[in-house]
Amino acid sequence: MTYLVGAEDAGRPAGERFRALLGRDEILRLPGAHNGLAALQAKAAGFGALYLSGAAMSASMGLPDLGVITIDDVCFFIRQIARASGLPLLVDGDTGYGEALNVMHMVRCFEEAGAGAVHVEDQILPKKCGHLNDKKLASADDMAAKVAAAAKARRHLVIVARTDAAASEGMDGAVARAETYLAAGADAIFPEALTNAEMFREFARRVKAPLLANMTEFGRTPFFTADEFQAMGYRMVIWPVSSLRVAARAQRDLYETIRRDGSTQAMLARMQTRAELYETIGYHDFESLDLSLAASILPSRDDGHNG
Repeated sequence: MTYLVGAEDAGRPAGERFRALLGRDEILRLPGAHNGLAALQAKAAGFGALYLSGAAMSASMGLPDLGVITIDDVCFFIRQIARASGLPLLVDGDTGYGEALNVMHMVRCFEEAGAGAVHVEDQILPKKCGHLNDKKLASADDMAAKVAAAAKARRHLVIVARTDAAASEGMDGAVARAETYLAAGADAIFPEALTNAEMFREFARRVKAPLLANMTEFGRTPFFTADEFQAMGYRMVIWPVSSLRVAARAQRDLYETIRRDGSTQAMLARMQTRAELYETIGYHDFESLDLSLAASILPSRDDGHNG
């Protein structure tokens, strides 16, 4: 069925559905989906919720992840993913796009677009990817004000507070900030760029709240599985840019092949077929819906009367 009719969990907000998934015993696995097609493929693979990365959105627009994109840009991505998949979505809210009132505006816009959760980080602009160096942090009090603003504005959205403090303030600083953000109204905490298993375990021992782990490739965190993160005390794990990285590498190979061969034939085995694409996007469901509506229109009578 298409998003135009038969919406999943009609009348149940995405935030409530996300919170219900978070309450299950198994760690919530949140693969990144950088557009509606990726969201449909993740859903077909069996995932019940998704993640939308600021880095993936920026890169897909040909931009660096330096806080360049706007709330409206993000809402465009949220809407297409929520419409395509119907799944609750955790969205990267960067630094909240400003101060307290801007954060409240972000929360309302993201909810209206279909998001189920958002995370806000304690960097200042220009923000950086959490796994890069020389990040500049806001004060804990300024970040807490943003968290409180988000909690006040939300109707159902799950609020995740991200702290990048471990790199510059150590574990004690990161834990202290997490406790401040929880007191301000955060539902969960995202400790970014922890570098080994003991750090993950220590943070989980000291912070009594649902925790999110970031399993990004090519960063400071070594590879752990979802089950390993759960054993370390984490309730959510994201793979934020993985789908974009795989797609981008495949696209690069395609363009190089066309430039070299003047043909795509060598890439056919790596392509999704037309039939597979149509199945993924529900082409025939949309087509059947259109035909059923067209068929229901009654023709006018030949005698000039329309009754």
